[in-house]
Amino acid sequence: MCTYKKAAAINWLEGRGKSVVVEATIPQEVVRKTLKTFVKDIVRTNLNKNLIGSAMAGVIGGFNAHAANIVTAVFLATGQDPAQNVESSNCITLMEETEEGDLWISCTMPSIEVGTVGGGTSLPAQSSCLKVIGCKGG
Repeated sequence: MCTYKKAAAINWLEGRGKSVVVEATIPQEVVRKTLKTFVKDIVRTNLNKNLIGSAMAGVIGGFNAHAANIVTAVFLATGQDPAQNVESSNCITLMEETEEGDLWISCTMPSIEVGTVGGGTSLPAQSSCLKVIGCKGG
């Protein structure tokens, strides 16, 4: 079975490389003033676009708002193989309105494939970026 540089259900289910889950709560005041919208509208948009829309399209692991763009940018900055973006961008973004009316966001990425030695990681700028995030070397 080969899942290298392919969107594959097994990577979505079992993970490959590093698996990461992040979450944040954004106060409703920040959503209103900075994003110029309401928490309920962001939650509804995420449901309709990222979850339902992706499911209707038959997506494997792409229940998100363009994670591929961010993953590719970080990969280029840290000397990764940008073609690994295909499986490394698997992710699901969940959003809910908290009891206090704030925005809770969770992002699960089960198959981020990264390297810390060899290839582009030895280039000066990329090596510096890896050092900054504490990932340089074996």
